[in-house]
Amino acid sequence: MQKRTVLTMFAAVPLLAACGFRLRGAPDFSFKSIYVKAPHGSQLARELVRTLKGAGGDVVVITDVARMNEAEAICNILSEQRERVVVGLNASGQVRELQLRLRLHFSVTGPQGQEYVPSTEMLQQRDVSYNESIALSKEGEEAMLYKNMQTDLVQQLMRRLARVKLIPVS
Repeated sequence: MQKRTVLTMFAAVPLLAACGFRLRGAPDFSFKSIYVKAPHGSQLARELVRTLKGAGGDVVVITDVARMNEAEAICNILSEQRERVVVGLNASGQVRELQLRLRLHFSVTGPQGQEYVPSTEMLQQRDVSYNESIALSKEGEEAMLYKNMQTDLVQQLMRRLARVKLIPVS
């Protein structure tokens, strides 16, 4: 009985291997060095630099502005906007539902200004209920959702950076 179970398990291994599943792993970038140019104090840029450094590849992240021209690619964080939009009111006109948005504009250029990725917008949004009587806890929830959206945008940006080819866009 036990021998049959072991044989069945070994028979299932080739089927699982053939399904194409594999872990994502470290991204392969076409550039060896990158500089992240962003507005001062950008939390998203800080997370992007940390993620690039921890990606496990052979990409060098240049953080010194004086060495920016040594980078093969420059990721320009053009703008990063947090928006809070009312999408629902109750019968007495009080806010019942909000939509949180995190909007990112970026481009990727070379050190001499060649454009690899034109100005592109990425957007994350989350709906959240609102109750004025527990405003403090809702504020904490909003901060957590913004952090989550920021992490999602950084992951999307990493995937886009992995697709960048060092051939200028005309």
